[in-house]
Amino acid sequence: MTDLHPEFDAKIDRREVPALKWHSMVLGEDGADLFPAGVADMDFKAPEPIRAAMQKRLDHGVFGYETVPCAMMPAITEWYTRRYSWNIDQAHILRAPNVLNTLAIAVSLFSEPGNGIIMQPPVFFDFYDVIRENNRTIVENPLILTNGRYGFDFKGLETMAARPENKILLLCNPHNPVGRVWTGDELRQIGDICNRHGVLVVSDEIHGDFTFRGHNYTPYAALGPDYANNSVICISPAKSFNIAACTPSYTVVSNTDKRAAFQAENSRLTVNKNNAFANVAVVAAYQECEPWLEAAIAYVDGNLKLVRESLSGIEQVDLIEPEGTFLVWLDFRALGFESQALHQFLRDRAGWAVTQGIAFGKQGCGFARLNIACRRAQLESALGQLRKALEGL
Repeated sequence: MTDLHPEFDAKIDRREVPALKWHSMVLGEDGADLFPAGVADMDFKAPEPIRAAMQKRLDHGVFGYETVPCAMMPAITEWYTRRYSWNIDQAHILRAPNVLNTLAIAVSLFSEPGNGIIMQPPVFFDFYDVIRENNRTIVENPLILTNGRYGFDFKGLETMAARPENKILLLCNPHNPVGRVWTGDELRQIGDICNRHGVLVVSDEIHGDFTFRGHNYTPYAALGPDYANNSVICISPAKSFNIAACTPSYTVVSNTDKRAAFQAENSRLTVNKNNAFANVAVVAAYQECEPWLEAAIAYVDGNLKLVRESLSGIEQVDLIEPEGTFLVWLDFRALGFESQALHQFLRDRAGWAVTQGIAFGKQGCGFARLNIACRRAQLESALGQLRKALEGL
């Protein structure tokens, strides 16, 4: 397979820094030789324009308090207008340390202890923590898996949204871990149900930029004013440009009253400060790094092709074909393992350190999430290890 971009094949020792994916905290003290494919970041260097911008800022040498750079908000809005036809009013954008911070604030602000928060498992495991740690009630509206493709349970959502104690839907768009890039029609049905019953849509859209050919990310708030007015949207360049450790996220709140409440809470918690390096990284990402992003998506798409071909002759494992994200949802249920037994099999026999499916809800039992944003040679070796492990059963 021809390499699409040489820098993505570069071998980088991530253990030179305390990278979570490669750390004993995740791999265990005995996991140094495992294939680290659990944590959702890429093993690629950040784009050169971002590194150059951060180096220039470092060379300046003075790191006192800063305001928001004049170029930041236009860089964000122009990116979303050009790529997704979403015309964001700059006044609607609030800054936050990360997406999870925004989810937690939204849950705290717009619901009361004991209220129901609807989520659609199998889904990003931190959704569970956000709900529990804010003393709210988890209300599950599970996705439906039909012929290898997940979809929404609209009928179930209608029933749950109609209950007055259920105040918020945490939406994952695109979806982590199943890889669906929800269509505009699907999102409208979600929005119509929530609008009918006064359920606020809080949408995690951090993976929005990373979609494969033929699948287009639709920002929820871009559906129209009625949808935007009943939503809180979380965006960030963290996943797109592999800068999760050094960039903030942004919260788009179109509703005037909800935005005022968010601004007041941000001020109360003092989460509205600036980081000099994050500032220049964001501007460089959105203004100069689109070609890098397209090359990264193409490279990961090549890795996906490798996974598809490697698993095509293996009856015990099914690939849930992703439409976006650099995460792959694999169905191991045919092996008949309980969740922990599957985890141990992948770890001990295949040398894989992946995220257990059960972490995304009970609907993930028998599945595992694989991160394929890594060197292709490393992925090929790992797939070979899996084949050998399966042959040994």
